[in-house]
Amino acid sequence: MKDESVIQSQKRIPVDGRDSNMQKKHGYRVVPFTMNRRMVAASASVGRTQNNIQALIEVDITEPRRFIYEHRLRTGERLSLAAFVITCLARAIAEYPNLNSFRKGRYLILLDDVTISVLVEREIAGEMIPEPFGIRAAQTKTYRQIHDEVRAAQQQSEDRLGGLSGTTWLRFIPGFLLRTFIRVASRNIRMMDRFGAVGVTAVGMFGNKNEALWLIPLSGGTVAVAVGGIVERPCASDGRIETREHHDIVDGAPAARFLKRFSELLMNSGVLRDETDTAAVHHKIREE
Repeated sequence: MKDESVIQSQKRIPVDGRDSNMQKKHGYRVVPFTMNRRMVAASASVGRTQNNIQALIEVDITEPRRFIYEHRLRTGERLSLAAFVITCLARAIAEYPNLNSFRKGRYLILLDDVTISVLVEREIAGEMIPEPFGIRAAQTKTYRQIHDEVRAAQQQSEDRLGGLSGTTWLRFIPGFLLRTFIRVASRNIRMMDRFGAVGVTAVGMFGNKNEALWLIPLSGGTVAVAVGGIVERPCASDGRIETREHHDIVDGAPAARFLKRFSELLMNSGVLRDETDTAAVHHKIREE
């Protein structure tokens, strides 16, 4: 009975912390650890248990950034650097298809299409939550198509967890089953086809300008990429890229070859130059 009364008293505490008497008396406030936060915590916990290879690389992205800047001056459109990273990643993965796979017991499941899971920060029920959504068949899409999908996700008005991917039913999973669900989902073909074995987060791009920032991504996927800070140097703009590969599936040598190819694509603005002229026309048509 005592424990129940404590729980009931905590439930009566306003979530927004407006009970000034309690704050004044105790010097703290109690808020729920919401389902949204529990899902994030469960995902990180599962990713932490994998056998991973981690790599930190710097890539000269002077040319892509220059083109994005010049395009904005010319058209007024702000191109997404994250979409550029996703486009390059999808094409590099397509050249190394063994990385586009996941383990299911004693078998490896190699996916035909490259689905890139992208984390987008959204406000859900008053909380800022990173929510994943999958860009499916990303290796077949142009930069413009991926750019538009990223922008559409950022502007999504759905206020429930899973709204980006059509999985709002996630909120009905009991909290104590979240880790189990994520482990099972990471071996389920339908879920992996929806969210992919490859993930990207660009949270480091929100750091201070010209400040080095390194991040180690946690993910239940086979390949995870985190875009860190961008530092301007006398002759170049270097972007920090952190990757994590599932060591059960990929060894160091093929991972290094994949990173080399990924870096080559990132340093070359060809993807932008070849596909953004059409993008500018589309943008102008939408404005008219």
